[in-house]
Amino acid sequence: MQDAQGDSSAALESGDPSPRCPVDHAAWSRQKTARVAEPVDLPVERDANGVWQIRGFAEARALLRSSATKQAGFGAEVFEKFLPDEEIPGILYREGAGHHEQRKKTARFFTPKAVSTNYLPLMEQVADKLVATLQRQKQADLSQLSLAMAVQIAAQVVGLTNSRLPGMTGRLESFFENQMLVETNSRLPRFLENLRFAWGQRRMTSFFFLDVQPAIKARRRQLQEDVISHLITQGYNDTQILTECVTYAAAGMVTTREFISVAAWHLLEQPELCKRYLAAPEEERYEMLHETLRLEPVLAHLMRRATADVVLESKGEQVTIPQGALVDVHIYATNSDESVVGEHPLELCPGRAIKEENIPPMLMSFGDGHHRCPGAYLAIQETDVLLQRLLTVPGLRIEQPPQIRWNAISAGYELRKFLLRVD
Repeated sequence: MQDAQGDSSAALESGDPSPRCPVDHAAWSRQKTARVAEPVDLPVERDANGVWQIRGFAEARALLRSSATKQAGFGAEVFEKFLPDEEIPGILYREGAGHHEQRKKTARFFTPKAVSTNYLPLMEQVADKLVATLQRQKQADLSQLSLAMAVQIAAQVVGLTNSRLPGMTGRLESFFENQMLVETNSRLPRFLENLRFAWGQRRMTSFFFLDVQPAIKARRRQLQEDVISHLITQGYNDTQILTECVTYAAAGMVTTREFISVAAWHLLEQPELCKRYLAAPEEERYEMLHETLRLEPVLAHLMRRATADVVLESKGEQVTIPQGALVDVHIYATNSDESVVGEHPLELCPGRAIKEENIPPMLMSFGDGHHRCPGAYLAIQETDVLLQRLLTVPGLRIEQPPQIRWNAISAGYELRKFLLRVD
């Protein structure tokens, strides 16, 4: 990796079709968002609180694909305390045959063909408008541009297109801001926690009344090719549809927003990498984005509960995670497992060779198993569409790098106040 940028330039001049990584690894290409340094020699361990910590890629994949686990993150176990299994709402929370059936029925909205056919024109239209605004105003907060992009595309997929008042982007941001916890180890007093909960419920009610309810009414009159229409045909009531809309908002809007920002951050700080990205064909651009997502996964942890004993192979031995145990899968660690990604796992290396077959280049960044994110292709394509336009703006530069904070629900990073300027 030494003098990688110089080696790449020489390779390009010589006509080498497979130039080495153009990133200067001594400068800016290292991981930007990890909160802690993960121990590389502990692929599986049980901590002092009895929680099993999974850091090895193979161990994580086996755990997530096991039929003897269930969702334990994103507040899933709160629902379990109050509702029977058949009444637990949302594709994110349900398990078993009902979950698998719903995944099958909604998969058609997220296939590469469906995404390109149904949503690519809108992506291009929205991206053109956002970039034109940046050029006119000469400055912008990329965290807001990326939010506008992600919200408008996800809204089309879900069917949130009939709002009573403009401003759904702000309402969603306000709702998720209420759930966000800036890095701290202290707990709020109970009365403040209750106040925050009440304020969150008020925002949820506002989102339902202004955005979700009119979309449901419009689709009860005439079904369309979107998620809300599908849920109506499946007999979902308004509350269940609201839950799904919030789920898709978090998955399709919040996470894509962050990835657009972190990908732009790397590319804007590496002119040679940016040049290569803009000149590359689609397949290579997607590979570069996948490598960025491997390095900077938007979700840092996936939580599962073992519903039966789970036996994992680790370091040549069998490890049994007992029924009822809570399991924490560390995505930063699994994505930097050198047995899979090779040397320099904490550096951005486009064209990185994954050591095993049938492993996606972004590794665990979209999860794995029956709860793997279905919108992976959608997220990558809309990121690419915006970046292709944004990065070609003459004189574009970073005026202020983003501030990093962490979300209490997703345990993922949030990039804010990422100021760009056009000279």
